[in-house]
Amino acid sequence: MADRDRDELGRPRNARPRDRTGRPLSRGAPDAMADRQEPDEVVRDIGDALRRAVDLVDGGRLFEAHEFLEWVWKSPDVAAADRDFWKGVTQVVVAGVHQQRGNASGVARLASRGAALLRGYPPGHRGVDTVALLADAERLLAAADGPDPAEALRRVAPPRLRLLA
Repeated sequence: MADRDRDELGRPRNARPRDRTGRPLSRGAPDAMADRQEPDEVVRDIGDALRRAVDLVDGGRLFEAHEFLEWVWKSPDVAAADRDFWKGVTQVVVAGVHQQRGNASGVARLASRGAALLRGYPPGHRGVDTVALLADAERLLAAADGPDPAEALRRVAPPRLRLLA
């Protein structure tokens, strides 16, 4: 058995190429995420990570956006009282990843969890348009729970991450 691919810190990483939704592909396949950036390597602070996540969501790159949002959620600079908020934001975006993959049960599970966490915070918390994000989560849930979830999920827009001015 071959040694696992590891980064310079000795952490294991998956050397297999990935599609745009983060799914591993066969070795030797074109890597649709070859230009992917790791948050630890490019982020200076929470604001920077959040702006990068917004840009990635806008570009339909939800899998990559979730990695920046997860970086925020787990950052030592985030107050403990805000961790569930950032976890909820991340989970709604990950519901969009499952939507891109055609996984209705994943959409329902993550949109439901994320929305439940976000409801515990006031509108506009930490500058995020939580009203719109919750509406996106509800639309995803309705599509995933309908009679033909695969078709409904193809027709509904993915979640958007908007910052308030």
